[in-house]
Amino acid sequence: MKICHTAEVKNKYINPTRSKFTILGQVCNLIPKHLVPRLARESGVDSRTFSPWSHVVSLLDAQLSHSIGLNDVCDSLHLHSGSLSAIRGATPPSRNGLSNANRERPCEMAEKLFWSVTNALGQQHPDFIRGKSRGPAFRFKAPISIMDSTVVELVANSMDWAKHRRRKAAAKTHMRLSLQSLLPQCVIIDTAKEHDNKRARELCAGLEEGEITIFDKAYIDYGHLLDLGNRGVNWVTRAKDNMAYDVCEKFPVAKGSKIISDEVIVLKDEKKAAPEYMRLVRAWVEVDGKQREMTFLTNKLEWSAQSVVDLYRCRWEIEVFFKQIKQTLQVADFLGHNANAVRWQIWIALLVYVLLRYLSHLAKWPHSFTRLFTVLRAGLWEKFDLFGLLKCYGTAGGSFRNLAVPEQAYFAGF
Repeated sequence: MKICHTAEVKNKYINPTRSKFTILGQVCNLIPKHLVPRLARESGVDSRTFSPWSHVVSLLDAQLSHSIGLNDVCDSLHLHSGSLSAIRGATPPSRNGLSNANRERPCEMAEKLFWSVTNALGQQHPDFIRGKSRGPAFRFKAPISIMDSTVVELVANSMDWAKHRRRKAAAKTHMRLSLQSLLPQCVIIDTAKEHDNKRARELCAGLEEGEITIFDKAYIDYGHLLDLGNRGVNWVTRAKDNMAYDVCEKFPVAKGSKIISDEVIVLKDEKKAAPEYMRLVRAWVEVDGKQREMTFLTNKLEWSAQSVVDLYRCRWEIEVFFKQIKQTLQVADFLGHNANAVRWQIWIALLVYVLLRYLSHLAKWPHSFTRLFTVLRAGLWEKFDLFGLLKCYGTAGGSFRNLAVPEQAYFAGF
């Protein structure tokens, strides 16, 4: 395998450094050695025939190779059983063995594995968790998180537990994402029929005083907004169309700006639990090439109106996050149809995302997340030094962000 890097050397080829381990093995070795066996014991997983480590490696391979079914995963791992055994003694599964493990082993083990690995990587490199200021909110020093959900469509075999509509089944992933690090801070995987605001309190449970959270109006629960304010958490969202309110104070608006109005309001229903005062900002926002009036709501009365609009624009990052997960990792073709198997696969997909982000951070990867995924998938069973491969990889010069940059603001659902 020869990879050309025309940005540094023209008409010459660079061979990545050889390694004792495959690319898959080096990715798996990012997981602390004794973590999976310990979590398996805590979860009561039976490991007599198909070890929990082999199970985790199989699902990691399914994500990185973008396998579309049980036979796809099992056949590939059996063909590479020699290289697979070098990954801490992992063994290839049988079709029934992998299916049974996805169905019977508690998905809480996958959830604990995800958070444990994320914390372990953060302890090794605190900058990975800390992240950096980005987007229109670069001037804010406080931690900023974004809340949203995405629907994952399922086949009709999942109708018994995930019925969404009359003839459709779907799961929903609620998430709180750090704007600075672009890493999940809270994840809830449930059925799609439940409304978003039912999960708002659970998603915000870990927020601390002084932090900022951004979410769309589907998560609005006025009693919850009051609780956030009492805890010292600042929030920005969009106002509901049917919100009844009285104006207490109006702030001046500069002529020629895109801010239409800037007001302090109270809800008309005094019996409803809600913040005593809220800030209502109307502004013109460009959507699909057209100027559109939007109304924003926050509990922070001291910010400028433009700061409120800029903060909400940052919600775009979680839309791009979901787009990357769905278009790059394997969360479309599931290896099982029951709730436990679906949750296993989603948690492992998120784990792969964090591992690739960590590699990107260490290697100072200048290209897109999708390109990082494809180069690893292409050389999954090759014995190249992983960081050496990433260093010499690429056929185009220049620097690229890890996330796409929208040319204009886009607010999903509006």
